Amino acid sequence: MSIRDDAQQMKLDAPAMAATSIDARNDALCHVREALVGHADEIFAANALDLAAAEKDDVAPQIVKRLRFDEHKLADVTAGIDQLIALPDPVGRVTLDRELDEGLELRRVTCPIGVIGVIFEARPDALVQISALCLKSGNCAILKGGRETANTNRVLFSLIHDAAVAAGLPDACLKQAKSHADIDELLACDREVDLLIPRGSNAFVRYIMDHTKIPVMGHSDGICHMYVDAAADPDQALCLILDAKTQYVAACNALETCLVDRAVAAGFLPRLAAACAEAGVTLHGDAEVGSYVPVEPLGEDGYRHEYLAMDMTVALVDGVDAACDHINRYGSHHTDAICTTDAAHADRFCQLVDSAGVYVNASTRFADGFRYGFGAEVGISTGKIHARGPVGLDGLVTYKYVLYGHGDIVGDYASGRRHFTHRDLI
Repeated sequence: MSIRDDAQQMKLDAPAMAATSIDARNDALCHVREALVGHADEIFAANALDLAAAEKDDVAPQIVKRLRFDEHKLADVTAGIDQLIALPDPVGRVTLDRELDEGLELRRVTCPIGVIGVIFEARPDALVQISALCLKSGNCAILKGGRETANTNRVLFSLIHDAAVAAGLPDACLKQAKSHADIDELLACDREVDLLIPRGSNAFVRYIMDHTKIPVMGHSDGICHMYVDAAADPDQALCLILDAKTQYVAACNALETCLVDRAVAAGFLPRLAAACAEAGVTLHGDAEVGSYVPVEPLGEDGYRHEYLAMDMTVALVDGVDAACDHINRYGSHHTDAICTTDAAHADRFCQLVDSAGVYVNASTRFADGFRYGFGAEVGISTGKIHARGPVGLDGLVTYKYVLYGHGDIVGDYASGRRHFTHRDLI
């Protein structure tokens, strides 16, 4: 079957998937967890093939780190599934219950989006997380992972799909797109697919947005900032910067730019340079920063650079407002943080920074659905419509208005025979 055929079948099966009970969806997740643990050796063997191919193709080390699926990654994804199972049902929640008039009741009820297409980078754990979130939220999903992990993805998808179907979910609850040509076919399915979630490079996400009529949710860059305020605790600032930069450099929530208040530059920059040199981080900056510490020059894209490597931009600013202006001008609206002991400065930063995540005295690496208690995330959205930040279950449901009447007609209200009372019941 073609991707369009799969999408058409999914569109027909989506209402049945949406109508499944929370017990059925949780049971399916239990089956998925058992299948992954029970076939761990098979998964690891497939992943070894992908890693060997990556080594042969001289894939960059930071990318290879994303490709790996080992005992640690398996433990992470199964813990995420357990967390998802424990979460309440996102479907069928009544968020508005209003009596328009006696016997005429309006409810706003959450429901699955329907058919979601997710095109994601070469991270096998992402396939597990995305599948689990879609199953829990009652959505059907077409999944396309990076070619670098084709062997691992094939095994993982087969285990997840078969486990879900064995638990009683519709066969079309999950489908896998396998080739690059499938992507273009998926982009043309605007009558069948309700939402696309692309995860990858800026250029890739922009390509998706420019070549489809399907609504797109996601983000292209992860240019995250840490602002070291004049009132920062320098020891704490160094700890936060090093964690945000080095804990996992290939992640979209890793620190890429450190902003330092000019008032503390002379004392802080040498300490920062020494700590980064010891950690293996190369600093980039302009001539002013270079007058304090050795730096490499900025690249062609200046302050709009996402390294995803052991490199970091450093820039000097005059105060909180200037830091916020720099972040809003050059950042990607992903996750940005301030290090300060001044509560007023922290509040000002939170008000002015226009990002999906704004942190005070915390590493940007916390921007993650699992760490937020969402069980996992389907991606991170820097948009402002529908979902923002790490997208968990709440971001995978929408709502419908359900009106309960007793033969009510608008003519009675237009004529004045009846009148709206509008009484909220919850």
